[in-house]
Amino acid sequence: MRSVAATTPVLLWRAFFVFSLAGTLLLPAAPGRKVRPPPNYVQFGSPDQAEGARIWREFRGLGIAGDYYLEFRLRVMPRRGEGFEVPGRLWATRNQVGPVQRVVLAAPAGAEQRLLIQNGPTPALWVAAGDAAASPVAGTARTELPLIPGVNISPFDLQMPFLYWEDFVFEGISRIRGRPAHTFLLYPPDNHGGEDSELTGVRVHLDTQFRALVQTELIGADGKAYRTMSVQELKKAGEQWVVKTIDWRDERTRNKTRLQITGIALDQDFSPVIFEPAQLGLPLAAPEEKVTL
Repeated sequence: MRSVAATTPVLLWRAFFVFSLAGTLLLPAAPGRKVRPPPNYVQFGSPDQAEGARIWREFRGLGIAGDYYLEFRLRVMPRRGEGFEVPGRLWATRNQVGPVQRVVLAAPAGAEQRLLIQNGPTPALWVAAGDAAASPVAGTARTELPLIPGVNISPFDLQMPFLYWEDFVFEGISRIRGRPAHTFLLYPPDNHGGEDSELTGVRVHLDTQFRALVQTELIGADGKAYRTMSVQELKKAGEQWVVKTIDWRDERTRNKTRLQITGIALDQDFSPVIFEPAQLGLPLAAPEEKVTL
């Protein structure tokens, strides 16, 4: 895997996506999918699709070199009612299938919630509560199941499988919070309907300077974004820029969940055994040396 330059900010999951992509301008609607949102070109005329494909391939080839560890907290901020916070830890590596993460969340009820998240063209998920054995999760549960009750983030949000979709349109350069961003509209494959039948497309924005993902929008059948992920804050860990704060917002309820990275350990060398489903119920120690963010 190629290292990211020290001046390049990288999302905590940027290392999850390393592969090639062939882009298209606009294909006919897939059989069985009723709605295919049209592209919203953000400049005069159709942007250069070949250049867009090159930018996209370059973005998907970036990543944090080696294994790494994160400490974070999830802050649940409902529009009405009391919020709460959930601390968590994450170990990340890459296996022969693709990027994989082991996540531990301190559930409010007491028992830890543990997840093993396999990314790639064929993503997979296992969960375990406390010391229980890991159970696989598939189909609609990957989009409907919250990481823990009350948290407005699903495994789908962490896996972001849409970054593996091969059908996309380059919409041009837009502006996100005052900064220029390359904007792409990605379309679900035929077999995605079993996971989230509401999703008809995902709009992705990449910062033009840092080549980092800064915002995603899940688009429903009405052509409107119903869920948004946006990067709020960056911070430097040694010579590596990383994302410190990310917001997920439900555009219909206005409920929001904020992920804040509080600590990071780069250049790790984890045993592949800890990323096996059978080991998910066993406790795992954090690296001794970490950088506080």
